[in-house]
Amino acid sequence: MPLNTLASLFTPQNRLVLLPLTVDHSEPVDVLKVLEFQNYPEGVTKISGFCTNRRASKPDSAYRVAKQVQISAPTTQLFPGGVFPEDFSILTTVRPKSGLQSFLLSIYSEQGVQQLGVEVGRSPVFLYEDQTGKPAPEDYPLFRNLNLADGKWHRVAISVEKKTVTIIVDCKKKITKSLLRSDHPSIDTKGITVFGTRILDEEVFQVKYFQWGGL
Repeated sequence: MPLNTLASLFTPQNRLVLLPLTVDHSEPVDVLKVLEFQNYPEGVTKISGFCTNRRASKPDSAYRVAKQVQISAPTTQLFPGGVFPEDFSILTTVRPKSGLQSFLLSIYSEQGVQQLGVEVGRSPVFLYEDQTGKPAPEDYPLFRNLNLADGKWHRVAISVEKKTVTIIVDCKKKITKSLLRSDHPSIDTKGITVFGTRILDEEVFQVKYFQWGGL
């Protein structure tokens, strides 16, 4: 899927989508559905979303996620076939608390190594570590001067393709960074996927309003 089509993929629904960029007929993964947000676990409530006055359909809804919430699931529930796509996109619509710097989503290996992480804040970070340990922490893509924690709604697409990662914000701003991973990288799916915090973090993800947008 060409990167220039990503901006048109957003619709205001309660979904966090992992979208494979391959031709192996892999299906998009609705992460929030797998984590059972639709059942409103403790600390998760439904509120008004991105657009409350939509003519052609019902108003958008969103999830408010309290500070104490920690939600996780075996990664095999997201990828039953046991294969994480080499190239992929993450689509989301989010409104974090102003000034927040924290991970939205983390994927851990069976050994407890954080392999993938999406961190929002005043300078978002994309954490990625393949089976060989690449890239090194000092080479994680850092998107300076891009503030996602300003108290406003933002539509965000993050696309990983070959050795680059691109972030598109609000269908306008587009930044591409190098992703110094192996030629044939893989992500272990035998561990767990954690929403809202890293395993060792004391501060969990806190938002005033929360909405994931998908296809």
